Amino acid sequence: MSALSDLRHNLTGIFGKWILWLWAKSARTTVLGEAEYREMRDKKIPAIILIWHGRIFFAPYFFRQRGIMPLVSPSEDGEIIAQIITRWGYKTLRGSSSHSIIKAWNEMKKELNRGGELIIVPDGPRGPDRKMKPGALKLAQETGAYLVPFTFSSAKRKIVKSWDRFLIPRPFSRFVAIYGNPISVDAALDKKEMGNKLQEVENIMNELDRRADIFFDRP
Repeated sequence: MSALSDLRHNLTGIFGKWILWLWAKSARTTVLGEAEYREMRDKKIPAIILIWHGRIFFAPYFFRQRGIMPLVSPSEDGEIIAQIITRWGYKTLRGSSSHSIIKAWNEMKKELNRGGELIIVPDGPRGPDRKMKPGALKLAQETGAYLVPFTFSSAKRKIVKSWDRFLIPRPFSRFVAIYGNPISVDAALDKKEMGNKLQEVENIMNELDRRADIFFDRP
């Protein structure tokens, strides 16, 4: 990586962080379903936070300064995200399902075995949109970590015409952030049962998106 490229990435990280901070600070945020997750953190129970690719806009700000380890794609887009989140106290880990992941896999297992937390985007980095890949379930199965679905939405938002239907909240809008109930994955599940569990978690996450999107439609 050239010095010019390094400079560009650093500037992107600095300005990106403050733009996102101001954007999020302009919002009024309601948080739902957080109690079980907080209790897990207090007890140092390992957790894997799951967020669809299309709902990651708010996540870097929301989970800042918690020492969480997110798995970030080694792509150019991933570099921009990494530059932003490393300035917010994350333990950034680079890797994805489309790149060699052996080293990253071992690091994630170590973090979970220490009672830490990961953030995984289970349909990233290229989709299909909102279709679970098995990596997070396998990690949970091998480490005893719980899966914690998470999403957000806003009263005023734009859905980008991209593969992931990326949601961008309008500044000064109202936000809702929703945690799903923690999900355990039995270490003894066979291949068929793992497939069923994968579908179950996918359905839960999609229902969480639906709940978030209609939250502000209530009278």
